[in-house]
Amino acid sequence: QVNLVESGGGLVQAGGSLRLSCEFSGGRFSIHAKGWYRQAPGKQRELVARITPIGVTNYADSVKGRFTISRDNAKNTVYLRMNSLKPEDTAVYYCNADRFGELSISDWGQGTQVTVSS
Repeated sequence: QVNLVESGGGLVQAGGSLRLSCEFSGGRFSIHAKGWYRQAPGKQRELVARITPIGVTNYADSVKGRFTISRDNAKNTVYLRMNSLKPEDTAVYYCNADRFGELSISDWGQGTQVTVSS
């Protein structure tokens, strides 16, 4: 079974920064892209940032220029550095892996809560 553990969330004032971490275990994901998703209350889960096996990155327009996704393959860990946080960034953040856009892990982790106050 594959396990996902997200961490690093918390309460921060607008304009502050956080770094989220996601550890993948129970599988081999070297050929997979990795992504960060978020879900706010009453809204659908949305893709925030993604990094391919060769390092190409993509970001949602709402976070472009503020968030940076990176990875450490030796540690099976993906990171999301979030700068200039806004109240609208408040959500539960999740990670996952995909192969050509199709999700590879059916069971989402617990996620990590990010709350941004104004």
